[in-house]
Amino acid sequence: MRRVVVTGIGALTPIGNSVPALDEALRAGKSGAAPITHFDASQFKTRFACEVKGFDPEVAMDKKEARRMDLFSQYGLVTVAEAMASAGLEPQQVDPDRAGVIWGSGIGGLMSLEQEIESYAQGTGIPRYSPFLIPRMISDIVAGHISIQYGFRGVNYATVSACASSNHAIIAAMDAIRIGRADVIIAGGSEAAVTHAGLGGFNAMKALSERNDDPSTASRPFDRDRDGFVLGEGAGALILEDLDHARRRGATILAEVAGGAMTADAHHMTAPHPEGLGARNVMNETLRDAGLNAQDVDYVNVHGTSTPLGDIAEVKALQQVFGDHAYRLHISSTKSMTGHLLGAAGAVEAIACILAMKGGYIPPTINHFTDDPEIDPRLRLTFNQAVDHKVRVALSNTFGFGGHNASVLFKQFEG
Repeated sequence: MRRVVVTGIGALTPIGNSVPALDEALRAGKSGAAPITHFDASQFKTRFACEVKGFDPEVAMDKKEARRMDLFSQYGLVTVAEAMASAGLEPQQVDPDRAGVIWGSGIGGLMSLEQEIESYAQGTGIPRYSPFLIPRMISDIVAGHISIQYGFRGVNYATVSACASSNHAIIAAMDAIRIGRADVIIAGGSEAAVTHAGLGGFNAMKALSERNDDPSTASRPFDRDRDGFVLGEGAGALILEDLDHARRRGATILAEVAGGAMTADAHHMTAPHPEGLGARNVMNETLRDAGLNAQDVDYVNVHGTSTPLGDIAEVKALQQVFGDHAYRLHISSTKSMTGHLLGAAGAVEAIACILAMKGGYIPPTINHFTDDPEIDPRLRLTFNQAVDHKVRVALSNTFGFGGHNASVLFKQFEG
């Protein structure tokens, strides 16, 4: 099979609106959580989130075009513009029939759907809906917009698997390039679910932290007093390329996508398998797919959402997969800083892994105050401060409601 490399990355997150800004914030252990500004959240149980700040869609499109898109599409196009520039890739350098887009989103255009329903409910009862409602809300539309903008006519679709969506997109893109279906694929994910319905729905499930008195410390993966995740939004984009294609055009290679795998818990609608069965299987399969041993991994960017059940299940899975090496490798949850970006989480966390490899550091798990007696204290969970450490191989985990598991493994490129 052909080797797959990353030649460009783009990020739009609650802690930075570009890759350099994200890198700086990850090193500093910055929290992106703050009171919600998108709407009046005063009547909700949770009144804070990790919102993108100071967003300007005109970085990548004009006003008229932006008005026809939901925020999650705008987020996606802005990150792809950064990734393409990062890759030094011009559309004319690529055979358009061998260039594609695979994009993930767990929820899609929730804001557009919500606004149209509210407008109808407050109106005369005559069904007047925007002709842009459907193309604004459907999850696959970002992949369509990207292909139109860059003229990529190859593989083009969306992956929708809740919080595992963009890892599934990366794996699907890797596989398509490996077997020769494409030379270049833009992969990633975007989400903009900080809305009345998004916040209210997750609140009703009791999935969100309700630490309204101190939002910046609310995301507490592995802490004894964690009480749920912090809702986030944003996007991440990666340019995946066939190694020979990248070499021919003289691209700078940021990392190699060494392997990936997908499994299911087959257990519960929202709760993880209590022994981390699906998580264990997906990590083992990822290592097998990459042709690496557990001892080769230096860093795991865990799913680590800050939920009571999820964090414990993932720790159990890590110990089963890595054995004694679990106490030597570095582990952290960048969701402690960004919040949970849902369908965009995998893409942003993949970028965090690449930044860790390029910069020689482990991003921290911030907001740790009290050890959880159920979590082995020998694990190196990188609490509160970044650690300087050479990272050759990094594994990124994502797990979604419905029992969807997807892990991707990156390694430093060696010619």
